[in-house]
Amino acid sequence: MPLHQGPEKPDERPMSVNPFYGVADPVGGMTEAPPKHRLPTAPMPPATAHQLVRDELMLDGNSRLNLATFVTTWMEPQAGILMSECRDKNMIDKDEYPRTAELERRCVAMLADLWHAPDPSAAVGCSTTGSSEACMLAGMALKRRWARRNADRYPGARPNLVMGVNVQVCWEKFCNFWEVEARLVPMEGDRFHLDPQAAAELCDENTIGVVGILGSTFDGSYEPIADLCAALDRLQERTGLDIPVHVDGASGAMVAPFLDEDLVWDFRLPRVASINTSGHKYGLVYPGVGWALWRDAEALPEELVFRVNYLGGDMPTFALNFSRPGAQVVAQYYTFLRLGREGYRAVQQSTRDVARGVADRVAALGDFRLLTRGDELPVFAFTTAPDVEAYDVFDVSRRLRERGWLVPAYTFPPNREDLSVLRVVCRNGFSADLADLFVDDLTQLLPELRRQPHPYTQDKGAATGFHH
Repeated sequence: MPLHQGPEKPDERPMSVNPFYGVADPVGGMTEAPPKHRLPTAPMPPATAHQLVRDELMLDGNSRLNLATFVTTWMEPQAGILMSECRDKNMIDKDEYPRTAELERRCVAMLADLWHAPDPSAAVGCSTTGSSEACMLAGMALKRRWARRNADRYPGARPNLVMGVNVQVCWEKFCNFWEVEARLVPMEGDRFHLDPQAAAELCDENTIGVVGILGSTFDGSYEPIADLCAALDRLQERTGLDIPVHVDGASGAMVAPFLDEDLVWDFRLPRVASINTSGHKYGLVYPGVGWALWRDAEALPEELVFRVNYLGGDMPTFALNFSRPGAQVVAQYYTFLRLGREGYRAVQQSTRDVARGVADRVAALGDFRLLTRGDELPVFAFTTAPDVEAYDVFDVSRRLRERGWLVPAYTFPPNREDLSVLRVVCRNGFSADLADLFVDDLTQLLPELRRQPHPYTQDKGAATGFHH
């Protein structure tokens, strides 16, 4: 969650109020406009407050045209109704809202089956506030298991976590908040994610685990989880070190089971201890809901679990957050029930088809070089062709924004800081028709971009507000 400060200098200008917003008397009720940074002295009619807020929100981008976000921007009206009916239910109160708790339990069971847990009834899991909390919980479990195995050396020894430099920022937060050394495998050449052997070489007796990403946010590619586990198997044979793997499947864990069934990445690999996903990404639910699952109770140390009274029984909980609405969990269950395996397969295949089609058409323009083609996550990244000197990806991003399209441009991390790319995320709701409009707008911009004397972006770090 971003941190906010007050205004740099006092802004005492009141908000501008249209006289027509008055409920009965267009003038009499509007004698005092509300301040911006102080609570108003008196209340105002609900219709007026609603219109003032709505007017300001018009300046936000259109979420359906936001090709930067992985987060779901469209659901069926029935899902919206269910969510509105459940937004007042505090799902932490499991004894007061037992059916919401039951729907959460069913979702965990469905995911355990989907991800091939050896014994789905023995797998443990929970809903979270997005994948960020899920990753924090998974990291805590890894650290606690390591600390328990190394009780004779900890806290003197400093734990570390191995991952690719392409991980989402929540993993950097975990390492910072829980005092774990982050050991990052850099990008090299055309490899834009973790290298299994390089990851294994960074492991030692203080490594709590290795994170594999099923769907890198930088380019949409899957990391080779099976190869990573094989490299760690060889490491154990040589050294005796038994390093667990956590799969950050924020996006791919809700794509691969339906479109890449032969890809082995989940609990079929004995070394995979835990998996997370974002229900609000390719799980097809509005933000924010995530899921964290552990292979079995052994993978989640009991001392991290709190127990609450549940209808006179025992309900274990594991979370960083406490109060939150049950709406997103209910929406996840609705979507699982509504689509089933075949429905998810159809939705994800349609999204991947759109991504591949747009990627091919972008490549055909001749000005761009594809890094990925949308054939893993429905996401592709591209940069300008070597002979393009008049503009760069930041110019393209800026000009597309003028047409309403939000397409992030950013520089890759070490050791590919020389590479700047654009990335397009295709989600359910980004239809083939919208894709046609996007490619048409990009095509129409190219003649002007080609006539530029040079790229106009001076500060690439400030060129986009997008950060991983």
